[in-house]
Amino acid sequence: MNFADILDEWDSIQKSAGKQPQGKKQKKNQSSRSLQADYERQMEEDNNKKANPIDVWLNQHGTINKDKIADQAEQESLLHNRSYLKNMRPQAVIDLHGLTRDEAWARLNGFVSDCIRKNLRKILIIHGKGNHNTNSDPVLGEMVQKFIEQDKRLGTSGHPDRNNGGSGATWVLIKQNA
Repeated sequence: MNFADILDEWDSIQKSAGKQPQGKKQKKNQSSRSLQADYERQMEEDNNKKANPIDVWLNQHGTINKDKIADQAEQESLLHNRSYLKNMRPQAVIDLHGLTRDEAWARLNGFVSDCIRKNLRKILIIHGKGNHNTNSDPVLGEMVQKFIEQDKRLGTSGHPDRNNGGSGATWVLIKQNA
C-alpha cells in the first residue's frame, strides 16, 4: 500500500463520517463567518431597540449650563464696575526701586505689555517715596505718572492705602481693548 492509497482511504472515511478535512484557511473562514453573524445579530438587536426621543434630541443638540452662563455674566459685570476694580487686589506687581528713569521706563513698558498679553486688569507699580533723593520730589513717582498719562493702554490710576504702599506705589487699571 502506497501513500496515495492511504490518502484515498482516509478521504472515504472522512466523507462517510460527514466531515470535511479542515485546514487553516477553512478554520479562519469559519471563525470570521461566526464573527460576522454575531455582529449582524448585535446590529439587528440594536436596530430593534426603541430610543427615547428626549435622549436622541439631547444627544444631537446638547444642554446649556445656565448657571455657568449667569456666573460668567456676573463676573463680566463686576469687571466693568469701576468701584469693584478700584478695590480689587492688583493682579501683578512691579518694583522699580533702584532704577534710573530710562531703565524704569523700559521695564514698565515691557511689564504693561506682558500684563496685557496675560489679560490682567489691575497692576501695582512700586516706585518708592523718594526719601533718599536730595531733591524734594520723588523722581520715579513723577516718571510713573507721566508714563500712565502717555500710555493709551492704561486707564484710571491712584495710590493704594498705607498698608499697600501708600504714596510710594501706584495702582493702574488696564483698559480692556488695549
